[in-house]
Amino acid sequence: MNSHRKILKSTKLFAPSLIVFILFFTACNNEPKLTSEKPKIDISNQQATPVFNSDTAYEFIKKQVDFGPRVPGTPSHAKCADYLVLKLKSYGMETTVQRGTVQTFDKNQFVLKNIIASFKPDAQSRILLCAHWDTRPFADSDTKDKDKPIDGANDGASGVGIALEVARQLNISSPNIGVDIIFFDIEDYGTSGNNESWCLGSQFWAKNIHKTNYYANFGILLDMVAGANATFPKEFKSVENASAAVDKIWKTANDLGFGNYFLSQTKDFVGIDDHIYVSRAGIPCVDIIEYNQLTGGFGNYHHTHQDNMSLVDKNTLNAVGQTLLEVIYKEK
Repeated sequence: MNSHRKILKSTKLFAPSLIVFILFFTACNNEPKLTSEKPKIDISNQQATPVFNSDTAYEFIKKQVDFGPRVPGTPSHAKCADYLVLKLKSYGMETTVQRGTVQTFDKNQFVLKNIIASFKPDAQSRILLCAHWDTRPFADSDTKDKDKPIDGANDGASGVGIALEVARQLNISSPNIGVDIIFFDIEDYGTSGNNESWCLGSQFWAKNIHKTNYYANFGILLDMVAGANATFPKEFKSVENASAAVDKIWKTANDLGFGNYFLSQTKDFVGIDDHIYVSRAGIPCVDIIEYNQLTGGFGNYHHTHQDNMSLVDKNTLNAVGQTLLEVIYKEK
């Protein structure tokens, strides 16, 4: 009996302490747990920008040059046209060829071929990419063989090559918007002092838009976009006609670390180019085009036989191409 009482007494003495301990332990377990994990954010509607492949763009340029000078009316011109159409179709783009008869300054008549491709043709929000795919029929700025056509690796093929790589990426990873690509024909068959003799393909398109009520948020013209250490200032007419698009593109380039290519200053050095006629058709269009600090205009290779594959630099292709993809995939 005495030992039993001692046990009961001992239990009564420890009971309050045990209750306090249990309450304390329970309270601790009920406190919110601290964690270093960041809250999960739903990114299902955010579009990731693919990586531009400058090697592929380079091969697209080389393929065009390998056909030979793409002078209107020549077999090289016809073969390249077929190649571009098939390549765009292979990337799932709705592709057509706009044909029209035009007369050049030297009284020759040609059937031009504007190659037009659309990704998500029914999307309301759109961006237009364009470049010219023909080459100069003569090297009139050279000191030799002035009457022979040029390769046009930079002046023509570079813009087309970048646009083809963009098309390839669209087919792999679909953006939220629609994208149109136009390769204008007979841009480079003009003569000095006659502005209307240039850009015959874009002039024809502006008067004969390929689709009723066609509109894009803005257009981007790619012209001479492959030279090593190329610089692209804000082209004067682009700022005048499409200032918001210029600011968007150049800010994007700088954010990506390409500020040494895309310069902040504005330069008036182009005169006439395809973007002028696209803007006149009601679509504000920007010209990304190389400016040479030494000449105050185009590079020394312009309209010479120096415009060959040796000019093409993959770092420059990457700077322009990755900027374009970022602009496209962030557009709403």
